[in-house]
Amino acid sequence: MKKHLKYLISFVMIMVATITIAQIASAKPLEPAKLTEEMSAFSFIIKGGFFLIPIALLLFYTLIVIVEKFRYIRRVGKYNKNLLSEIKLNLQAGNMTPVLDTLERDQTAFGSVVQEGVLTIGRPISEVESNMEKMANIEIGKMEKSLGHLGLIAGIAPTLGFIGTISGVIKIFYSISVTENVSIGNISGGLYEKMISSGSGLIVGIIAFAGYHLLNGMIDNYSLTIQKVNLEFVNLIQRPSNGNQEKK
Repeated sequence: MKKHLKYLISFVMIMVATITIAQIASAKPLEPAKLTEEMSAFSFIIKGGFFLIPIALLLFYTLIVIVEKFRYIRRVGKYNKNLLSEIKLNLQAGNMTPVLDTLERDQTAFGSVVQEGVLTIGRPISEVESNMEKMANIEIGKMEKSLGHLGLIAGIAPTLGFIGTISGVIKIFYSISVTENVSIGNISGGLYEKMISSGSGLIVGIIAFAGYHLLNGMIDNYSLTIQKVNLEFVNLIQRPSNGNQEKK
């Protein structure tokens, strides 16, 4: 959270500086038509009002969470299909040290779960399965950390946009009641400026909503794969003992 807070503070300072520069630049006549269009597009966004500031902060935080969680889940959720094959011979021979060394080098959520299973070998199979499932849930919990923020932003950002629009409409009608000047230009101009906040809020909400479900889809894929790995590991440690019992 401290790292995210530093990012937010930096973003606010950059945003304030950018707005100030834009206001100074807009006060000067711009000769090239292309530059005028770019500045007017930026000014168009700035006219969204005060509520654009929290919406912009939410966008910045959303992008940070999506990028960081995507990289984390992609790294720890990478499955080495040869993982069980690499430890099979040593596991059946009872050489636990090289097995644990291999799992330590794996450094993924799959390696952590299998390592927990190796450390509980000798206990009842139900206990081994239970411990591996608990470790899988811990890894899933790490992956899901901060994802709830995206779901919250997906609901808050559009609401902030609508509040900004409503606030602008209230100001327009208050101005009409005071000045008694009902002008289509004034009304439409005020409305299009305030509708910018609604559009911005919806865009941020869509990004947060899409990121939330994309990351959850990656976690679901891990959850399904780890179930298969757990089953293969249990079969792997059971078969040697079953074979020994048959020989006896």
